[in-house]
Amino acid sequence: MTVFEKPGIANTESTLRIALEAAVKHDLPILLSSNTGETAEKLLKLQEETGMRAKIVMVGQVCGFAKPGTAALPPEKRRELEDKGIVTVLSAHALSGAERSISRKFGGVYPAELVAATLRMLSQGVKVCVEIGMMAMDCGALEYGKPVVAVAGTGRGSDTACILTPSYTADFLSTKIHEILCKPGLYE
Repeated sequence: MTVFEKPGIANTESTLRIALEAAVKHDLPILLSSNTGETAEKLLKLQEETGMRAKIVMVGQVCGFAKPGTAALPPEKRRELEDKGIVTVLSAHALSGAERSISRKFGGVYPAELVAATLRMLSQGVKVCVEIGMMAMDCGALEYGKPVVAVAGTGRGSDTACILTPSYTADFLSTKIHEILCKPGLYE
Protein backbone atom coordinates (compact mmCIF):
# COMPACT_ATOMS: atom_id res chain seq x y z
CA MET A 1 0.00 0.00 0.00
CA THR A 2 1.19 3.47 -0.85
CA VAL A 3 0.72 6.01 1.93
CA PHE A 4 0.84 9.64 0.88
CA GLU A 5 2.34 12.13 3.31
CA LYS A 6 -0.66 14.45 3.12
CA PRO A 7 -4.21 14.17 1.77
CA GLY A 8 -5.50 16.05 -1.23
CA ILE A 9 -5.35 16.93 -4.88
CA ALA A 10 -1.54 16.71 -5.14
CA ASN A 11 -1.90 12.90 -5.04
CA THR A 12 -4.37 12.67 -7.93
CA GLU A 13 -1.97 11.63 -10.69
CA SER A 14 -0.28 8.96 -8.55
CA THR A 15 -3.61 7.65 -7.29
CA LEU A 16 -5.06 7.38 -10.80
CA ARG A 17 -1.94 5.57 -12.03
CA ILE A 18 -2.08 3.09 -9.11
CA ALA A 19 -5.79 2.52 -9.73
CA LEU A 20 -5.42 2.06 -13.49
CA GLU A 21 -2.55 -0.40 -13.07
CA ALA A 22 -4.59 -2.44 -10.55
CA ALA A 23 -7.69 -2.37 -12.77
CA VAL A 24 -5.75 -3.64 -15.77
CA LYS A 25 -3.85 -6.24 -13.73
CA HIS A 26 -7.05 -7.69 -12.21
CA ASP A 27 -9.37 -6.92 -15.17
CA LEU A 28 -11.65 -4.73 -13.05
CA PRO A 29 -13.65 -1.58 -13.78
CA ILE A 30 -12.70 1.70 -12.15
CA LEU A 31 -15.30 3.37 -9.96
CA LEU A 32 -14.34 7.03 -9.69
CA SER A 33 -15.60 9.83 -7.49
CA SER A 34 -15.56 13.07 -9.48
CA ASN A 35 -17.93 15.92 -8.74
CA THR A 36 -17.06 18.19 -11.66
CA GLY A 37 -15.69 15.59 -14.10
CA GLU A 38 -12.15 17.01 -13.86
CA THR A 39 -10.70 13.88 -12.26
CA ALA A 40 -12.52 11.70 -14.81
CA GLU A 41 -10.89 13.69 -17.60
CA LYS A 42 -7.48 13.15 -15.98
CA LEU A 43 -8.12 9.41 -15.90
CA LEU A 44 -9.11 9.43 -19.59
CA LYS A 45 -5.90 11.30 -20.41
CA LEU A 46 -3.84 8.78 -18.42
CA GLN A 47 -5.51 5.92 -20.30
CA GLU A 48 -4.62 7.60 -23.58
CA GLU A 49 -1.00 8.18 -22.52
CA THR A 50 -0.40 4.67 -21.19
CA GLY A 51 -2.55 2.65 -23.59
CA MET A 52 -4.05 0.90 -20.55
CA ARG A 53 -7.85 0.73 -20.59
CA ALA A 54 -10.54 -0.03 -18.03
CA LYS A 55 -14.26 0.61 -17.91
CA ILE A 56 -14.94 3.81 -15.94
CA VAL A 57 -18.02 4.45 -13.81
CA MET A 58 -18.01 7.97 -12.39
CA VAL A 59 -20.10 8.90 -9.37
CA GLY A 60 -20.71 12.60 -8.92
CA GLN A 61 -22.08 14.68 -6.11
CA VAL A 62 -25.81 14.60 -5.54
CA CYS A 63 -27.71 17.54 -7.06
CA GLY A 64 -28.38 20.30 -4.56
CA PHE A 65 -25.42 19.38 -2.31
CA ALA A 66 -23.75 22.80 -2.35
CA LYS A 67 -26.87 24.83 -3.13
CA PRO A 68 -30.48 23.83 -3.86
CA GLY A 69 -31.20 23.69 -7.57
CA THR A 70 -27.56 23.29 -8.62
CA ALA A 71 -25.32 20.42 -9.72
CA ALA A 72 -21.53 20.33 -9.53
CA LEU A 73 -21.50 18.38 -12.81
CA PRO A 74 -23.08 20.50 -15.55
CA PRO A 75 -25.34 18.57 -17.96
CA GLU A 76 -23.10 19.36 -20.94
CA LYS A 77 -20.02 17.99 -19.12
CA ARG A 78 -21.95 14.85 -18.21
CA ARG A 79 -22.92 14.31 -21.87
CA GLU A 80 -19.31 14.90 -22.95
CA LEU A 81 -18.02 12.28 -20.48
CA GLU A 82 -20.72 9.79 -21.49
CA ASP A 83 -19.84 10.34 -25.16
CA LYS A 84 -16.29 9.28 -24.23
CA GLY A 85 -17.62 6.03 -22.73
CA ILE A 86 -17.82 6.95 -19.06
CA VAL A 87 -20.93 5.78 -17.21
CA THR A 88 -22.04 8.62 -14.92
CA VAL A 89 -24.07 8.31 -11.73
CA LEU A 90 -25.59 11.13 -9.69
CA SER A 91 -27.35 9.76 -6.64
CA ALA A 92 -28.21 10.50 -3.03
CA HIS A 93 -25.17 10.04 -0.80
CA ALA A 94 -25.50 6.55 0.63
CA LEU A 95 -23.91 7.32 4.01
CA SER A 96 -25.77 10.52 4.75
CA GLY A 97 -28.77 11.19 2.50
CA ALA A 98 -32.03 11.19 4.47
CA GLU A 99 -30.30 10.65 7.84
CA ARG A 100 -28.47 13.97 7.56
CA SER A 101 -31.82 15.75 7.23
CA ILE A 102 -33.04 14.11 10.43
CA SER A 103 -29.87 14.81 12.41
CA ARG A 104 -29.84 18.46 11.27
CA LYS A 105 -33.45 18.94 12.33
CA PHE A 106 -33.50 16.93 15.56
CA GLY A 107 -29.85 16.55 16.53
CA GLY A 108 -28.09 13.32 17.32
CA VAL A 109 -26.26 10.80 15.20
CA TYR A 110 -27.82 7.98 13.24
CA PRO A 111 -26.46 4.56 12.15
CA ALA A 112 -25.27 5.44 8.63
CA GLU A 113 -23.49 8.51 10.00
CA LEU A 114 -21.71 6.27 12.52
CA VAL A 115 -20.59 3.97 9.71
CA ALA A 116 -19.28 7.00 7.77
CA ALA A 117 -17.38 8.28 10.81
CA THR A 118 -15.88 4.83 11.38
CA LEU A 119 -14.68 4.57 7.77
CA ARG A 120 -13.14 8.06 8.06
CA MET A 121 -10.85 6.59 10.72
CA LEU A 122 -9.04 5.01 7.75
CA SER A 123 -9.45 8.12 5.59
CA GLN A 124 -12.11 10.30 4.01
CA GLY A 125 -11.30 8.61 0.71
CA VAL A 126 -11.96 5.10 2.05
CA LYS A 127 -15.36 6.30 3.27
CA VAL A 128 -16.13 7.78 -0.15
CA CYS A 129 -14.93 4.62 -1.97
CA VAL A 130 -17.42 2.54 0.00
CA GLU A 131 -20.17 5.14 -0.44
CA ILE A 132 -19.81 5.54 -4.21
CA GLY A 133 -19.83 1.76 -4.53
CA MET A 134 -23.27 1.63 -2.94
CA MET A 135 -24.51 4.58 -4.98
CA ALA A 136 -23.38 2.97 -8.25
CA MET A 137 -24.86 -0.40 -7.25
CA ASP A 138 -28.21 1.21 -6.39
CA CYS A 139 -28.30 2.80 -9.87
CA GLY A 140 -27.41 -0.45 -11.65
CA ALA A 141 -24.10 0.92 -12.96
CA LEU A 142 -22.02 -1.99 -11.60
CA GLU A 143 -22.34 -5.75 -11.82
CA TYR A 144 -23.56 -7.28 -8.55
CA GLY A 145 -21.02 -9.31 -6.61
CA LYS A 146 -18.04 -8.20 -8.71
CA PRO A 147 -15.06 -6.26 -7.33
CA VAL A 148 -14.02 -2.84 -8.61
CA VAL A 149 -11.13 -0.47 -8.15
CA ALA A 150 -12.71 2.49 -6.34
CA VAL A 151 -11.02 5.91 -6.39
CA ALA A 152 -11.90 8.87 -4.19
CA GLY A 153 -10.26 11.61 -2.19
CA THR A 154 -10.19 14.23 0.48
CA GLY A 155 -11.82 17.38 -0.83
CA ARG A 156 -10.79 17.86 -4.48
CA GLY A 157 -8.87 15.33 -6.53
CA SER A 158 -8.03 11.77 -5.59
CA ASP A 159 -5.79 10.37 -2.87
CA THR A 160 -7.33 6.96 -2.15
CA ALA A 161 -7.83 3.77 -4.15
CA CYS A 162 -9.29 0.48 -2.91
CA ILE A 163 -10.29 -2.82 -4.38
CA LEU A 164 -13.73 -3.58 -3.01
CA THR A 165 -16.90 -5.46 -3.76
CA PRO A 166 -19.74 -3.04 -3.18
CA SER A 167 -23.26 -3.94 -2.17
CA TYR A 168 -26.55 -2.12 -2.38
CA THR A 169 -27.28 0.55 0.22
CA ALA A 170 -30.05 -1.68 1.62
CA ASP A 171 -27.37 -4.34 2.32
CA PHE A 172 -24.32 -2.09 2.84
CA LEU A 173 -22.81 -4.27 5.58
CA SER A 174 -22.13 -6.87 2.87
CA THR A 175 -19.64 -4.51 1.18
CA LYS A 176 -16.13 -6.00 1.29
CA ILE A 177 -12.93 -3.96 1.23
CA HIS A 178 -10.32 -6.35 -0.19
CA GLU A 179 -7.30 -4.07 -0.43
CA ILE A 180 -6.39 -0.44 0.15
CA LEU A 181 -4.02 0.40 -2.70
CA CYS A 182 -3.19 3.92 -1.56
CA LYS A 183 -4.41 6.51 0.92
CA PRO A 184 -3.10 9.52 2.76
CA GLY A 185 -1.42 9.17 6.10
CA LEU A 186 -3.49 10.94 8.70
CA TYR A 187 -0.74 12.37 10.82
CA GLU A 188 -2.06 15.90 11.19
